[in-house]
Amino acid sequence: MKFIFLFLFSAIVIYSSNFQDFLDRVNSISSLTDKQTVVDSFINYAQGIGIPYIENYTANFLYRGNTPSAAVAGDHNGWNGSAMTKLTGTNLWYQSLEFENDARIDYKLVINGNWILDPLNPNTIPGGFGPNSELAMPGYVQPVEINFNPSVPKGKLTSHSIYSAITTKNYSVSVYTPFNYDTSKTTTYPTVYFQDGGDYLNLGSSKNVIDNLIAENRIEEVIAVFVRPTNRNDEYAFANRFKYSIFFAEELVPIIDSIYSTKKDPIQRLIMGDSFGGNISALISYQYPDVFGLCGLHSAAFWPNNYEVYNMIISGDKKNIKYYSVWGKYESLYSNMRNFLFQMTSLGYEIDGKEFNEGHSWGLWRATTDLILEYFFPSNSVSVEELKIVDSFELLQNYPNPFNPITSIEYSISAVEKGHAPSLQSNVILKVYDILGNETAELVNERKEAGKYKVNFDGSQLTSGVYFYKLQVGKNSQVRKMILLK
Repeated sequence: MKFIFLFLFSAIVIYSSNFQDFLDRVNSISSLTDKQTVVDSFINYAQGIGIPYIENYTANFLYRGNTPSAAVAGDHNGWNGSAMTKLTGTNLWYQSLEFENDARIDYKLVINGNWILDPLNPNTIPGGFGPNSELAMPGYVQPVEINFNPSVPKGKLTSHSIYSAITTKNYSVSVYTPFNYDTSKTTTYPTVYFQDGGDYLNLGSSKNVIDNLIAENRIEEVIAVFVRPTNRNDEYAFANRFKYSIFFAEELVPIIDSIYSTKKDPIQRLIMGDSFGGNISALISYQYPDVFGLCGLHSAAFWPNNYEVYNMIISGDKKNIKYYSVWGKYESLYSNMRNFLFQMTSLGYEIDGKEFNEGHSWGLWRATTDLILEYFFPSNSVSVEELKIVDSFELLQNYPNPFNPITSIEYSISAVEKGHAPSLQSNVILKVYDILGNETAELVNERKEAGKYKVNFDGSQLTSGVYFYKLQVGKNSQVRKMILLK
């Protein structure tokens, strides 16, 4: 027995570094019992690394069970389940797919027609129809700004019920005021209006995001208005879209302005939303540019009514509106969003945006709310000197890797001020995170001169597994993966 155990363990050590070699190894074994033993050993090993089991750019989805069929459905395939392969003579199902190094998707397994969370993957993420399993590739950085931070000052949420004479509906509205909100109204604040207000608060963790961004001086203090629809499809895309637009601009905004200390300039008022919420945000801002001069689009679903809103903006008169758009490569509407950015740029609009290797999900939207807010309301405490700095840097792979328990991380930085000698310092932050995105160590947090640097990381107090180290220089960052193997 001891010999068999050692043989099986050595097989895992040899072959677990390459999933295909593992499959070949199992297929070479004639005994069904031995096949299953090697599979079980591999699963135990893979769970310590993380499932889906990732090698370079390949994610190996795994399911263990006696079932007639198994499939993977997620952002990457439009939630149309693609069949997994059963490893002959075992109860292991698998599917190997390639993704970008920084990709992140929601997915579920479809087992004999039943949709379930991946039982081998503890990482889940909230979605509009309940939780999903999450695949995050090694280069993906979890959004720490969505987390509740007990050490930062907290803004206040106040609930309102606002009746609309236009739609004859009552709307539930939550208003965020920053920690230092001036109740005397001598100070005025820019405002952010969120469609799908309940989802942005609950699924998007937007209160945490705003609290953290203000505390870190990444945005100026804002008032945020979270509006919940009464009939989302009708109000955002179909029968009541125009009535809802009138309610929003002509009824809701004046009420908020009368209660709270808001800036009245449209360039200080942002409207934003996700999917259909992006569609109605674009419609309202285009119809009321004197109310909303800023528009944020999270994966705007422009397709209703034969792309009515899209065509209205692209083909209509140019309005004084500034846009920022975020979308995922694994969305069916990605080409529309690319075209929108191109067309609006050609028309002379002030617009920016970014495509991520993700899908149409709250995983994408909650992680990029900060980008939209920082684009429109950057903190005015940033110095002119900092804005002049263009940072360049390189983060090297740690050595040794895997390591136990100490490894070295090397990086180089340079800071060049436009039109001046390269003598400025850069603000440098180097942190280590676990696979769930929790910070485990801060190795560097100071201003440094241009040059090459080396720092040691001691993982003696951590468990074996995959970790990430992130170097941030100014506003830019790089991430690499390392493995602690004890």
